[in-house]
Amino acid sequence: MAASASRAEPEKLIALTFDDGPTAGATDHLLGGLAARGVKATFFLCGYRMELFPELPARIAEGGHELAVHGFSHAYLQNLSQEAVESELSDTAALITELSGCAARAFRPPGGLYSDAVREAAEETGLYLALWSVDPHDWRDRDASLIARRILSEAKPGCVVLLHDLYRTSADAALSVVDALSAHGWEFVTVSELAERTGGVPAPGEILKLS
Repeated sequence: MAASASRAEPEKLIALTFDDGPTAGATDHLLGGLAARGVKATFFLCGYRMELFPELPARIAEGGHELAVHGFSHAYLQNLSQEAVESELSDTAALITELSGCAARAFRPPGGLYSDAVREAAEETGLYLALWSVDPHDWRDRDASLIARRILSEAKPGCVVLLHDLYRTSADAALSVVDALSAHGWEFVTVSELAERTGGVPAPGEILKLS
């Protein structure tokens, strides 16, 4: 596997990412708020969720957001065979393309758990791994103000924020963070744009280095 590129100074760049979607209601609410603010984010999508809400991937793409792979079934992948992981990734990537017209470049394993087989499967599927550096535990604490405070207390240039496209509280927290940081000159970018502007997108199978 190719070595990761050296990273440049990330300035006041930050990437908001949303796992586990799409979700009727929650995704629509989030997309509307992001559009009103001119902000782009990255959505790590599950195949089975796209089957439930097949109109939403196209809406995400129309907003200029990045669509990425989170696995088809949301299974934890680190104990699966490489063949099984490849199926999870390739089936999800194919559905993203079918429903949105976009090709995924990034992949986030559920729970952030991976193995050599997972990385090799990602390499075979043409995806790099994008984890996170800020986790406000929005899945556990459905309190938008609390979630936003946690993100703001940990935010630093080049960070990647983990949120979930399941709850309106997560969307409301994200929008509060956008308002607070934008007022101080921060720029919100997709994961792949963050990579491009701070050293280059990792090769397939490689892991994005985080600030």
